[in-house]
Amino acid sequence: MTGSRTHHVYSGPEGGPAPGPYAPSPVDHALHQLESLSRALFEASNEGEILRLAMHHVAAAGPYRAEAGYLEVDGHLAPSPGNGRPHAAAVDRRVRELEGQDGPVTVPGTPWGRALGLRGLEGLHGYLVVTSPARPTWAQQALLTTLVRHTAAALSVAFARRRGREDARELCQVREERTALQQQLISVAAELGYQRAVHALMADIAASGGGAEAATRALHELTGLPALVEDRFGRLTSWSGPGRPEPYPEPDPVRQNDMLRTAAREFGPVRIRDRLIALVRPHGEILGMLALVDASDEADEHTVFALEHAAAALALALAHLRSLAEVELRLHRELVDDLLAGTDAASAYARSEAVGHDLHRSHYVLVVEWSNRPADDAFAQTVGRAASAVGMRSLLTQRSDHIVLVADDRPHARALHEALARETGTRSGTIGVSAPSDSVPDIPHRYREAQRALEVRLNSRERYGTTFFDELGLYRILGPGAGRRELETFVHEWLGRLIDYDSRHHAAMVETLSRYFDCGGNYDETAASLAIHRSTLRYRLQRIREISGNDLSNVEDRLNLQVATRVWKIVLGGGEPGGPGPQGRSAAPLG
Repeated sequence: MTGSRTHHVYSGPEGGPAPGPYAPSPVDHALHQLESLSRALFEASNEGEILRLAMHHVAAAGPYRAEAGYLEVDGHLAPSPGNGRPHAAAVDRRVRELEGQDGPVTVPGTPWGRALGLRGLEGLHGYLVVTSPARPTWAQQALLTTLVRHTAAALSVAFARRRGREDARELCQVREERTALQQQLISVAAELGYQRAVHALMADIAASGGGAEAATRALHELTGLPALVEDRFGRLTSWSGPGRPEPYPEPDPVRQNDMLRTAAREFGPVRIRDRLIALVRPHGEILGMLALVDASDEADEHTVFALEHAAAALALALAHLRSLAEVELRLHRELVDDLLAGTDAASAYARSEAVGHDLHRSHYVLVVEWSNRPADDAFAQTVGRAASAVGMRSLLTQRSDHIVLVADDRPHARALHEALARETGTRSGTIGVSAPSDSVPDIPHRYREAQRALEVRLNSRERYGTTFFDELGLYRILGPGAGRRELETFVHEWLGRLIDYDSRHHAAMVETLSRYFDCGGNYDETAASLAIHRSTLRYRLQRIREISGNDLSNVEDRLNLQVATRVWKIVLGGGEPGGPGPQGRSAAPLG
């Protein structure tokens, strides 16, 4: 053979030289060609190239000609592009009839033809159809078999490589898809986790009846942005987070209405300047707004989602609170209306316990009137809030021109008026407070006292503020409807200590004071009328000052004391020997 083979020289008989150099046989030459073909087959880039090489070099194995080639593709035999001869259809039918087995093939003009299966460990890879002008020798058939086996082996390797590449691509694709799914799952899980957190917090707000403060606190925790609630008039109700303006800006009614109209036209939160705003409107009624301060415009869909649900939860909570407040207010009003009109104590005590109020304590009746506010439901709620803010436990109702409170303790002289001044924005309001009431049947009378205190205050020089009935002095008995009870109370307030002193010591301090006023404060006339010495009169007047705690030089004290002595003597009969005193007995202590 040519190429890299060495030329051998064989010895002749008896060790003599050969007649010439050794020439390679045709079989050696064929084997050398098949060896080169085998390397080319295994180096081919794909199955089609392998089949093309085998068909093109089949003559290296003998006097052969490749008539057709087939490759197995997806369970079917696909003919190679070179199968375009006139007899190709007949060859196709014959190859398919063999069903994977080797067998003879008839091709016109050729006495010998075979379809040889290209098989690997995985099964049939295809067919090689070969013809010969003469029947091949045994050696030629062996060479053809070797070529077929090399071709099948090369196809097995090529198929394996292709499957490996496909598997690698599929594995890479699977990995990419898995990574994408994992990221999607992580995103979905985070989304669901955030939504669950939003729903849980907002459900807690609604279930607990939490109001604006609970909503802003939850929203700030979820978003990290400052959250606030304003009522429909623009007044701040709650703020959670940093950056709260101090003081908070006073609302501008025109600007507030424009903002509410703008927000109401949109579905969901709307951005207005540096705020993301959602209206709080249960059943369509705007109660206010819930907002996030987002100056950097960093709010995303999660922020909007949280704001929407917080506004919905707050709307439910406020609607629930309003419903409870309306029911409670109605029950309170009905009870107070009955108390003011006069009702039996047993029923009143039972009803007051039902609304959480203790009527067994001493109570005061308050009447509230404000110049710039009608006595409607809104003002009644304002009065109720102000009373709660200053620590008053009270029941409330309304009349045509004033609000009535029944409070379980003496109110502070200025606290309620100042609280209402802050709520209404003006101090032009008046409050009348009754004397204490120790029983339910006494409340209607105390209501009239509170009205009298209000009336006196409204007709005084300083008409705005709080006036207590028990501080009215003479005015308590000058008004319409004043009866013996008011007179006795007035006398007791100004003369009670002196009457008690006279009763205990068998003295005549009240009579001395009465004669002193009757004589116009003249010492000599008074002493003469009492048949005592002038020095004795001076002593008694000094004792009167000490016992009563009143100053006879004070105009107001002198007036009230003089009226009290007249009432004691003339109306109550305290000056007649054996006559009834203020409590129906002579010289008996009052009260």
